[in-house]
Amino acid sequence: MIDETGPTDWARPFDLVGVTAAVLDPQGLVIGWSRAAEQLLGYTAQEVLNRPAMALVAKEQSRIVGVVEESRTGEGWSGSVPLRHRSGGRLERFLQVSPLVDSTGRTCWLVSAAGGNACGKWTGSRLIQLMFEPFVTRSPVAVAVLDTNLRYVWVNDALEYHGGLPRERRLGRCISEALPNVDVRDMETQMRRVLKSGVPILDYETKARIPTPRSHKYAWRVSFFRIDDEIGRVQGVWYMGTDVTDSWRARERLLLLNEAGARLGSTLDVIRTAKDLVEVTVSRFADSGVVDLLDIALGDLDPVHRAANDTPRMHRAAMESVLALADDGIGVGEMVHYPSDSLAARALKEDRVIVEKVPSAAKDPLGPHSVVAVPLRARGAVLGVVRFARGPCPDPFEEDDVLLAEELAARAGLCVDNARRFARERKAATVLQRSLLPRVLYEGPAAEVASRYLSATGGHGLGSDWFDVIPLSGARIALVVGDVVGHGYHAAVTMGRLRMAIRTLASLEVPAVELLARLDDLVLNMQEDEETTGGDAAQTVAAASTGARCLYVVYNPVTQRCTVARAGHPPPAVIRPNGTVDFPDLAAGPPLGLGALPFESAEFELPEGSLLALFTDGLVSTLDQGDDGLARLASALVQAEPDPEASARALSARWCRARPRTT
Repeated sequence: MIDETGPTDWARPFDLVGVTAAVLDPQGLVIGWSRAAEQLLGYTAQEVLNRPAMALVAKEQSRIVGVVEESRTGEGWSGSVPLRHRSGGRLERFLQVSPLVDSTGRTCWLVSAAGGNACGKWTGSRLIQLMFEPFVTRSPVAVAVLDTNLRYVWVNDALEYHGGLPRERRLGRCISEALPNVDVRDMETQMRRVLKSGVPILDYETKARIPTPRSHKYAWRVSFFRIDDEIGRVQGVWYMGTDVTDSWRARERLLLLNEAGARLGSTLDVIRTAKDLVEVTVSRFADSGVVDLLDIALGDLDPVHRAANDTPRMHRAAMESVLALADDGIGVGEMVHYPSDSLAARALKEDRVIVEKVPSAAKDPLGPHSVVAVPLRARGAVLGVVRFARGPCPDPFEEDDVLLAEELAARAGLCVDNARRFARERKAATVLQRSLLPRVLYEGPAAEVASRYLSATGGHGLGSDWFDVIPLSGARIALVVGDVVGHGYHAAVTMGRLRMAIRTLASLEVPAVELLARLDDLVLNMQEDEETTGGDAAQTVAAASTGARCLYVVYNPVTQRCTVARAGHPPPAVIRPNGTVDFPDLAAGPPLGLGALPFESAEFELPEGSLLALFTDGLVSTLDQGDDGLARLASALVQAEPDPEASARALSARWCRARPRTT
């Protein structure tokens, strides 16, 4: 029982203990209003005193009347009631309604929003708070709370530890103020977006160099959430983040390895391979890269193991740098002489990876602070050394970086060795092929002869085409041109065997059709022999033999007639004395090696003063797509000079500019 007092005095006891409470008279008018209630609903005491409490309830009247009647008949009532905030919002609160008798015996009602341990429901909430707060504070996941101005108001232990800053450096500051040397504009943009929309942003990944003792570049996966109060007012934003640096670095290394594997395997050129290695790694893995190769990597000798006291003598094959890092002043293509105690010399001598950290006292502002040297090895032999250095990047080479450098060097070394072996085989095949082609053409009264051999790659490649001029009896001559499928040593061998067979058959005066038939039998026998031998080389020779084509022409200067037979080869071009060009209509015939298919011959007149042009398919099949190669060749031959040598010179110059495959 309490004494009757003025309306403003009813709330004083509750203000002393900070209870959210209101006192209602028997008619349901508010006669007491605590400061905690004012803070909860936004109404001042002057706005609610002596007014119906029903106006503060955001629920249908019938339900509230039922609560009142239940309270009158019993000892009180408790339950969840939706309340109306002064701003118009709703908030749910658990209310306790208790009878209160004054000195006159009048029954009033105390309505309190229970807190602390007032009731079972709030006791449960308190327990959750007691459990959740230590969890967030000590969680390994970094958590921070920021206000609507994106200023820190709370951070947990994990963010303080991993973020590299004490709490006092963050609290009350924006992210950009706490981390002035880190670009956080995108992160702030994401938080403003969450503040505006209320839609969380999950698993946003950001990378930055945080000022920790290790000063590494870190990757974080962060989720942002907006904070609203009970009536829906925006109070700020909070985020939680996890350190995903290790997985990010592993992913970056895997991407680098994949790209390096694709680029390094795209060429069979030693210098290009070395250049690809430094181009793909500099700026992503290191700030500078240098590849130096031993003589054996650039020559045609097999790699050999050097004596332990040998001084490396190498060639600078490639170098790349993001900045003008201090180097040895040696340019690409120049010779390199390593001192015996240098990093590269030690890596070659000991045949292992060596990592060197330059002491801070000896560091040049533009010089490297961490260097790794890796031998380039392939099939048990050393071909060179690659050096990676970091200067502007403050991260030193660590164990995982060294493993990545070894893998990159292993792939590059294998590609360099493949390119070296290919160059050696190509050189041997080129020598073989050149030796099989005629060194001196026909010099006789029957005709004037000129020839040009144009390689598929501008004069440095190796084709499988051949030509020959064979003197016959009666002042006649045989003109032969042909090609086989593929390039390289095996194609050159096949070409040589076919050329020798044709010379032998021609010397026996075998007619053109019979000559191609016997040549076809020879190719079939070659295929059977190679199939019996087996192996990849046998398959290569068999494929080259099957795709062989040939054009055989016998010219008789007495009768001025030509006898022609062809096996899948383009027909010759005839330039008449009046300047017209035509291609005789000849049966194509099958390529050599198919068997059981007939060959046909034809004759046509070749009057004095005419030019006869024999060419391989490569001359007309590599012209611009959609154009008629024979028509373009005819157009060029119309302008040919009467002199065969001058015509050959002009035509070869024109087709070199057109980048033919082979002629």
